[in-house]
Amino acid sequence: MDTITLWHLTGWEFAALAFAALLVGFSKTAVSGANTVSLAIFAAVLPARASTGILLPVLIAGDVLAVLTYRRHAHWPTLWRLFPAVGVGVVVGTLFLVWADDAVVRTSIGVILLFMAGVTVWRRRQADAAERPDEVASRTGRAKARSYGVLGGFTTMVANAGGPVMSMYLLSAGFRKLGFLGTSAFFFLIVNVSKLPFSAGLGLIDGHSLLLDAALVVFVVPGAFLGTWAVNRINQRLFERLVIAATVVGGLQLLLA
Repeated sequence: MDTITLWHLTGWEFAALAFAALLVGFSKTAVSGANTVSLAIFAAVLPARASTGILLPVLIAGDVLAVLTYRRHAHWPTLWRLFPAVGVGVVVGTLFLVWADDAVVRTSIGVILLFMAGVTVWRRRQADAAERPDEVASRTGRAKARSYGVLGGFTTMVANAGGPVMSMYLLSAGFRKLGFLGTSAFFFLIVNVSKLPFSAGLGLIDGHSLLLDAALVVFVVPGAFLGTWAVNRINQRLFERLVIAATVVGGLQLLLA
């Protein structure tokens, strides 16, 4: 029995998942947070709860490629400041998944996607205002790290949607492009790997899901190479607008399904 038959996928549905996997690779090496579109595709094609477990190894593959590309640019003091709060958010997200059924998870993912789209719009307006970013070592910076860390941990556990939250935090903290990409690469690799036992314990990762992951992960590699090529060429403003629009459409689709 092949992977497509096992998951009752049509050819078009598998093609959509393959495109989403390619976009994961692209987002990890070019525009962090763009994989909210991948999240919407996975949740639309697959059962909402199962989609979070299937997407996780695909994200980890993208994280590994991003770390290999930008490993010299990570800012570890920021990472150590974030991890305790993220751990709290992951635990809260795990407890939520224990309670929530597929319909609740689908609705929650839709709401999170719309919220993340709003967060991204707000982040862009803050960047346009050119306000002085908070120092990460100040009291305000530490409070911001804790609040974003908890929210990022919860959203990444429930819906693999922590990208926009962390993007907003890193940009508000004054990170330039390479520092941003290197720090976020290590952040998501460590956080996503730490989520594996939680997801397996919830039954979201098993032999069937890993079989589908094996078929999809090959599409992450060309996406990562495309992102590496495009990172200095892409029109960031236009791409973010497209990502926001696609995220809103995906969130509404999940809420109305």
